[in-house]
Amino acid sequence: MDNIKAYIDQHKDRFINELIELLKLPSVSADSTFSKDIINTSKAVKTALEDAGCAHVEICETPGYPIVYGEKIIDKNLPTVLVYGHYDVQPVDPIELWDSPPFEPIIKKTKIHPEGAIFARGACDDKGQMYMHVKALEAMTSTGSLPCNVKFMIEGEEEVGSNSLVWFVKRNQDKLANDIILISDTGMISNTQPSITTGLRGLSYVEVEVTGPNRDLHSGLYGGAVANPINILTKMIASLHDEDNHITIPGFYDKVEDLSAEERAEMAKAPFSLEDYKKALDIDAVYGEKGYTTNERNSIRPTLDVNGIWGGYIGEGAKTVIASKAYAKISMRLVPHQDWIEITELFKTHFESIAPKGVTVKVTPHHGGQGYVTPIDNIGYKAANKAYTEIFGVEAIPQRSGGSIPIVALFEEELKSKTILMGFGLDSDAIHSPNEHFGIFNYLKGIETIPLFYKYFTEMSV
Repeated sequence: MDNIKAYIDQHKDRFINELIELLKLPSVSADSTFSKDIINTSKAVKTALEDAGCAHVEICETPGYPIVYGEKIIDKNLPTVLVYGHYDVQPVDPIELWDSPPFEPIIKKTKIHPEGAIFARGACDDKGQMYMHVKALEAMTSTGSLPCNVKFMIEGEEEVGSNSLVWFVKRNQDKLANDIILISDTGMISNTQPSITTGLRGLSYVEVEVTGPNRDLHSGLYGGAVANPINILTKMIASLHDEDNHITIPGFYDKVEDLSAEERAEMAKAPFSLEDYKKALDIDAVYGEKGYTTNERNSIRPTLDVNGIWGGYIGEGAKTVIASKAYAKISMRLVPHQDWIEITELFKTHFESIAPKGVTVKVTPHHGGQGYVTPIDNIGYKAANKAYTEIFGVEAIPQRSGGSIPIVALFEEELKSKTILMGFGLDSDAIHSPNEHFGIFNYLKGIETIPLFYKYFTEMSV
């Protein structure tokens, strides 16, 4: 392992520059304008895997964007680690809030990242964290230190629901056979306190449309006489929470597990400053479901949020109009045992039922996925914890995440293997937001820590 650390130190500038080049590719999967860039990014990932030492790499066509598959099989009798990541990124909107162009990466020092951080869309989610694994493989193959077999599956549709990945996994179970799945698409508590994500929330994402009159109307001639779809939509959305911020959809909480006081006490041991949290977000108070702490609200409790709302005239100046239609996009983060398909249907039934006369409502499901929990007695978790402990000097804390990686539950169902979530990003890295970034420290520490996971997982498995 000393040889690996020396190799990383020798090549760290190149590792950083290679990531910067990858981040220049605007691989936005939600916008078809960037289709060619998505394809170019998949080719860049293929080349990177080949250069890192994969003996076989291919770009696998799917009904959507391609999946890059690579493998390095050194001995079929040894364990196999399957690395998953994604090369697509979120849209950059609102572009005016970026301090620098999102696809022109720059390195800046910050209070949290005094050694510097790379600012660009996808820096942390997930190009930077995915590329750590590519460079970790290079470090192991170049020093003759790879202790087991490795496979890579890097997709281009994670940010839009991973539909093609589902298609691919179901058709390639033998190709993807493994002993453990390793993902870095999560974070850790801080640069001095690592953590391992042991739980993910599920997701249901829908779009709603409220239609009133058959055309836009003059608000003076018709205002107060016909239902205004924007007014109606805002009232309907407001009714989805009660005064305690409890979601009002009938049956929504039927399968929600209430964690014991002991489990909640264990979670509370994670370092957390409410004042620092508020200061970082420039807010004077937190907000959420009554009876739960901030860290519980964003991890072990389900939520419902409006992600976008529009309708009518939003241009410069005034236009006195009652819009014919109003729209909103709504996401529900779900906890384990809540089935996203069932929750989507509950939402649809309820939202249609609360529409007043004078409007019609259409609910369009977009995508979703199930929640997931990894047991901490799994040898994959133990190997990850041992690797973190050796590099950071303290044991990792198990932590449930508020985010969703819907395909993790699919992996267990189809491939019959557990997933270990070794994230190296921080909550402050602004993923999905303007000025997304990833610390140089985090990037290089990830490359250094991952080979130790391979080492300890192999030792515990054979």
